[in-house]
Amino acid sequence: MSDKLLQDLPLPVVDFAGFGDGTSSDALEIGKKLLQACQDVGFAYLINTGISQAQADDMLAWSRKFFSLPPDIKQLAPHPKEGWKHRGYSGIGVEQLSQMVFDSNELAAIRKNAPDFKESFDLGRTDSPHLENIWLPEEHLPGFRDAALSFYYACQSFQIGNLLKALSLGLGLPADFLGQYHRDGDNQLRLLHYPAAPAEVFSRGEKGRAKAHTDFGTATILFQDSESGLEVESPSGSGQFIAVPPIPGAMVFNVGDLLMRWSNDTLKSTLHRVSALAPQHGTGVVKERYSIPFFMGPDVNALVDCLPGCSSEDRPKKYEPITAAAYIDMRLNAIFV
Repeated sequence: MSDKLLQDLPLPVVDFAGFGDGTSSDALEIGKKLLQACQDVGFAYLINTGISQAQADDMLAWSRKFFSLPPDIKQLAPHPKEGWKHRGYSGIGVEQLSQMVFDSNELAAIRKNAPDFKESFDLGRTDSPHLENIWLPEEHLPGFRDAALSFYYACQSFQIGNLLKALSLGLGLPADFLGQYHRDGDNQLRLLHYPAAPAEVFSRGEKGRAKAHTDFGTATILFQDSESGLEVESPSGSGQFIAVPPIPGAMVFNVGDLLMRWSNDTLKSTLHRVSALAPQHGTGVVKERYSIPFFMGPDVNALVDCLPGCSSEDRPKKYEPITAAAYIDMRLNAIFV
């Protein structure tokens, strides 16, 4: 990636080349740079992570194959009615993002107003004690299950081997500090499809793609296709959003609400959204978009309390301790019909 391109990007870039096992001076510097991005913006591009563009492109291709299946076939792997059972297929309009809203009447009103025009498929680890994956019968998309799990474990490997170590080092903690809380975490790999639609339905507010929101867990890494749409709130907090285009060879990283809480608001969980962009020339239709976020969460019974070094007499703890499961389930239950 050229120096000119790096200078023109809307987010900081953190290069994991040379991170190794997290014990070198280079690893410490990478951790400090990541921490700075977490404090300033809450987002960053990550490069040289060990997950290649070819791997991401292959998984995006599998995602296109899955969402191209007939609706009745996709419904053979249905997301359970309970929001916290975040596995399987959710059809268009089933999930409605909301930001820290838990009242049932208020949530119902939000869902009636410009529902999110997207569909998704969620999966996780194969040995979870309480969340089972929900798959299509293999004959409907042979090879999909193996490809999805392979990509899930590639993301998990980067999470444990590099990302959490870098965050720990940046916070001035031992490299394995955050990792010890994520040994049995129920991470979530999500395939997302935003279908094409006439531009006018977006401009009239009849449909939306994904409203401004923050993520729930520790952190997220995101892989995008070539179609832009992701926007992040400006660091000034002015309510202005900046476009975050896909960059070949880079994933997008962001801090989640649980990590912000864990760090006593030292790290920043930033609002972001997916917007419908200008229609394809001469068609009046906004193109479809695919993306793949990998949501990271601690072990379900991990007690999330203020991290060492993130509170003081002048900066007292803002939050009561809470288990990861209690927090994540509360947030998930609020976004599903």
